Amino acid sequence: IVRGNQQVELVIRLIGGASILVVLIFCTVAMVWVYLYVRRQEMRNRRYIFGGSNNTENHRESRRIRKILFLYTLSLYFSYAPGLFAAFANKPISASISRTFVPLLGFWNMLVYFLPNCLKYQRDHPGTWLVTAYCQVLRPQAPCAWSP
Repeated sequence: IVRGNQQVELVIRLIGGASILVVLIFCTVAMVWVYLYVRRQEMRNRRYIFGGSNNTENHRESRRIRKILFLYTLSLYFSYAPGLFAAFANKPISASISRTFVPLLGFWNMLVYFLPNCLKYQRDHPGTWLVTAYCQVLRPQAPCAWSP
C-alpha cells in the first residue's frame, strides 16, 4: 500500500463504511427476529390462558422485550451511525467522531441494562425522577444530588 494514495484511502473508507452498515443491519434484523420469536411464543401460549384476562396482559412480556430491544438498537445506532457518516468525512473529523461516539455504546447499554431496576425503584418510590432512580440503583448507599 502506497502511503498517501487517495484511491487506497477511498477503498479503505468504503470497506469501513460497508462493514459498519452490515453490522447495523445484522443487529437490527437480529433484534426484530428475537421480538417476533417472543411474540409468536405468546400467541402460542395464549390458547392455554383461561379466565377473563385481557389481551394487554397476555402481551406484557413481548411489549417489555420490544422496548428493551428497541433501546439497545437505538444505542447501537447512536454510537455507530455517526461513524458511518464520518467514514466519508475528512480524516480529523472522522477520527474525532469515532473517538467520541463509539465508546458511548457502553454508556448507552448501561442505561438500557439498568432501566428496569430504575423503573422498579420509581414504582416503589413515587415522585422520584428517573435520574435520581439511576443514582440510587447504581450507588444505593451514596446520596444523590437530585434527591428530594
